[in-house]
Amino acid sequence: MTEVPNVAWDAYAATEPQRRVTNASGERTWCDWTRYPDHGPGAELLSLPPGGRVLDPGCGSGGNLAHLATLGMEAVGVDLSPARLREAPERWPDVEGMSPHCGDALAFLAVQEPFDAVYSVFGAAYLTDPHTMLPAVHARLRPGGVFAQSQRPAVEGCYGCRASYIPRGPGEEPAVARRWDHAPDEWGRMLRHPAPTRQRQDRHPAGAGAPGGEPGPRGRRAGERAAVAVPGLHLTSRDAALWGP
Repeated sequence: MTEVPNVAWDAYAATEPQRRVTNASGERTWCDWTRYPDHGPGAELLSLPPGGRVLDPGCGSGGNLAHLATLGMEAVGVDLSPARLREAPERWPDVEGMSPHCGDALAFLAVQEPFDAVYSVFGAAYLTDPHTMLPAVHARLRPGGVFAQSQRPAVEGCYGCRASYIPRGPGEEPAVARRWDHAPDEWGRMLRHPAPTRQRQDRHPAGAGAPGGEPGPRGRRAGERAAVAVPGLHLTSRDAALWGP
C-alpha cells in the first residue's frame, strides 16, 4: 500500500461520496460497515469496554472514529491521505476523543500501545498483504480484543493479490494499489492463524433484515482475541464469522 503516493490517495478521496449529515435515525454519527445506507451492525460488533482504545487503519475522514469517540472511546486512526484527514476536524469540530494521524498503517501499528479493537472498513486491512497485516494486528490486540474488517466480495475464482487503479491527477498514469481478495473460507483460515496460538472458530449465519439480513450475535470466552470478517458489500448474502484463539 505504501507504493501509492499520498497525492494519489488524495485524488481518489475526491471521488468518494461524502458521508451524509445524518442517517435515517437522525444521528450525526454512526458506524458504517457497508455501502448500503442504514444497514449493517453498529459499534457493538467491536465489543469495546467503557473507554476502550480502538484503531482504524485507513480511517479516511474519520466518520466511524467520530462515532466511537462520542461513545467515550479513545478513537485512534491512521491514513495516507492528508486531504481526507483534514476533513475530520472540519466535519466533527465538537467531537472529543478522536485522534487521526497521517502515515502508513503497518509502521503506525508497530509503535502503538495495545488496542481493545482494530477495525478496517475498505481500508488498510483490505489493501495490505494479510500475511503481514494480520500478525501485526494480532500483536497489538489486548486479550479479549476484536479485529473486524469490511471489504468488497471477491469475484469467484479471482482470488489473492489483485490490482486497483488509483488516479494521480490530470494527464498522469494511475497508480496501482494492491488489494487482497479471498473467499470467506480462506479469510477464515488466515484469521485462525495470525500467530501460533490455540484456535477455535464460531460461525454465525446472517439473520433477518433488509436487504437479506445482518450478522447474528457473537460471543467469546474471557481472555480470547477475536477477529470478525465482514464482507462489506455482501454482508447480507454470506455468513459472517468470528474467529479467535
